[in-house]
Amino acid sequence: MEIITINEFIHLQEKNFPYSKGDLSSLLYDMAIAAKIVHREVNRAGLADILGEMGSTNIQGEDQKKLDVIANDLFIRALRAGEKCCGVASEELDDFVAFGRKGMSHGHYVVCIDPLDGSSNIDVNVSIGTIFSIYRTLEADRPAVEADFLQPGRKLVAAGYVLYGSSTMLVYTTGNGVNGFTLDPSIGEFLLSHPNMRIPEKGAIYSTNEGNVSGMSKGMLAYLDHCKSKNNDSGKPYAARYIGSLVADFHRNLLKGGIYIYPGTTKDPNGKLRLLYECAPLGFICEQAGGKATDGINNILDIQPVELHQRCPLFIGNAAMVDKAMEFIKTHG
Repeated sequence: MEIITINEFIHLQEKNFPYSKGDLSSLLYDMAIAAKIVHREVNRAGLADILGEMGSTNIQGEDQKKLDVIANDLFIRALRAGEKCCGVASEELDDFVAFGRKGMSHGHYVVCIDPLDGSSNIDVNVSIGTIFSIYRTLEADRPAVEADFLQPGRKLVAAGYVLYGSSTMLVYTTGNGVNGFTLDPSIGEFLLSHPNMRIPEKGAIYSTNEGNVSGMSKGMLAYLDHCKSKNNDSGKPYAARYIGSLVADFHRNLLKGGIYIYPGTTKDPNGKLRLLYECAPLGFICEQAGGKATDGINNILDIQPVELHQRCPLFIGNAAMVDKAMEFIKTHG
């Protein structure tokens, strides 16, 4: 089998990149380098006093883990040093970070990132991940401004995620299919392991936190009953699988076929996931792999963000399963 590193693959695909001048290639490789460093930190966490709470909260009011802060700093440092990106918006920061100064731009792209998704699972050694998306700036040759980040998912030029699990994988798309790379620790390189990833046409897994059912809509409850019945497309109840790390749940469903659901509830009518850092990038990846993502009404990629930390419900995965969920919501409310 031919061995292709992520750097080789990115450059082979460069002709398909929008505005291809090599900057996006370099930016994607900067993300891969930072991911390898975070992989190292995650794998030595239990030995290096970097587990546990940081003692601070992020903009969402969530307790920050030490690794949350470490991963956030590592990615921002790598992107600043790479000079192909002129700003970063992170789930862990109140506001975006602009690089460079007027008249001295650091690239024509901005990055939105969830540095360590599923961090509540860090202390119990469950898979966690990184989610990122890349937009081209609205204007060239200036530091980033907020409007550069507040673009709908249709404007994305690239998106990806890193899964830190039994192996570390980086999966990304630039709008020409989805490809996955597995880190080989012996040589310190991401190698192409999952070319042209496609979500199976039929799925048999549903992933949602059923601890929230008391606040779910009638349509959502009816769909969950459908998932548990024998009257679905598989002729038997779907398997319930919920890890609590969005990247891990999404990755499994991408490979095996399924739907991930984080709906709005009476407590959180807009859900809890963030449009820019989680929903839009995974929606872009899912659509490129033949799946679908919606907030229950709108395609995730068509939603116009109005603030950096905007939340939205998410139904994502196998297209037929997402469509069926929407039928139940439309019928039952």
